[in-house]
Amino acid sequence: MSERELTVSELGHRGDGIARTDTGPIYVAGALPGEVVRARVENGRALDPVIETPSKDRRQPVCKHYDACGGCSLQHLAEEPYLAWKRDLVTNALSDRGIEFAVSDTIAATAGGRRRAVLTATRAGRHTLLGYHEKASHRLVDIEECPVLDPAIVSALPGLKALASEVLPKKGELRLTVLCTTTGLDVAIDKADKGYERKIPGLSQKTVDIGLARLSVNGEVILEVRPPLLDMGGIGLVAAPGGFTQATLAAEQTLSRLVMAGAGKAKKVADLFSGAGTFALRLARSANVHAVEGDAAAIAGFDKALRKSQGLKKVTYERRDLYRRPLVRDELEAFDAVVFDPPRAGAQAQAEQLALSKVRTILAVSCNPATLARDLRILIDGGYVLQSVTPVDQFHYSPHIEAVAVLTRE
Repeated sequence: MSERELTVSELGHRGDGIARTDTGPIYVAGALPGEVVRARVENGRALDPVIETPSKDRRQPVCKHYDACGGCSLQHLAEEPYLAWKRDLVTNALSDRGIEFAVSDTIAATAGGRRRAVLTATRAGRHTLLGYHEKASHRLVDIEECPVLDPAIVSALPGLKALASEVLPKKGELRLTVLCTTTGLDVAIDKADKGYERKIPGLSQKTVDIGLARLSVNGEVILEVRPPLLDMGGIGLVAAPGGFTQATLAAEQTLSRLVMAGAGKAKKVADLFSGAGTFALRLARSANVHAVEGDAAAIAGFDKALRKSQGLKKVTYERRDLYRRPLVRDELEAFDAVVFDPPRAGAQAQAEQLALSKVRTILAVSCNPATLARDLRILIDGGYVLQSVTPVDQFHYSPHIEAVAVLTRE
């Protein structure tokens, strides 16, 4: 197989360089627009590419694990073009649905590092590996550092590895969800060995030694030294074990600011896919809020936060699967504004009902540009007008991007 010279013209949605050729696109891992590379080509991919002409936007990666680790994909790209690429991910997704709109510049919300990390642990002989999978591989990178994480999580890596080694299954992997809270680290281990129960005393001691706020294994709270608290705009909320939170505090604050600004002076707001109340608790300082969420643990945490909160308007909530039972048009008419922040699958069924409603303002928050564009298309076809789309980057060096879209009915 002979080598070919390729000129990279753009970045794909996963961060690979793309060279356009007469035989179709060729994906070049690690290459940047404007670079000339030499490589063998197989099945549309460049193998072992050698960069002959580097881009002026190329930077030295900030992590020693970068070449192998699959956790990051764009540490080698300068910040300005990186943020522009993130904006383009949203712009292109909208365009694919026939929505031509001037998307705002990406807001970088990565300060402080990710406070939430999902790590994997496995056995390698007598050793325990803890980290992320290699790029395009099931092998695990045993990380010693991670510049995108909160320093408190990085400092705890040796202790977390020791903890994982106690409950590793004989075969396979386990997952550790680590959350940095105001009272310490909250660790939830999933897929642990079924015999972990006989090790509970030792696990409890390690929890104290490491200084964790709480340890949960396979859904069971082993020890809570201190309630793991999150600050939701001045309201304390105890995190659910392994529950969802925005990856960085900066992103939570930025997304909340955009939602609050979009809701404006609305007096009655529905917060759909509300989670533990990231937006609902903040919105309730100025509006009556109805929160809807399908996860029982998230609803329970929200309820406890409400019981200790003061100075809020009327807040109601319900547990409801919005994929199976979206709020229908007649239910929606009670609200001036609706916020929805679904998982990656989006909110198609709910968007279809919203498109039939007379709700004045809709705020769509999304972590997936493709499903966001699909849902916005439904709303626009139903008569809504897109006012703004703002990308928010909280997953530094990755292809993931959040966005907040504001729509109004004229």
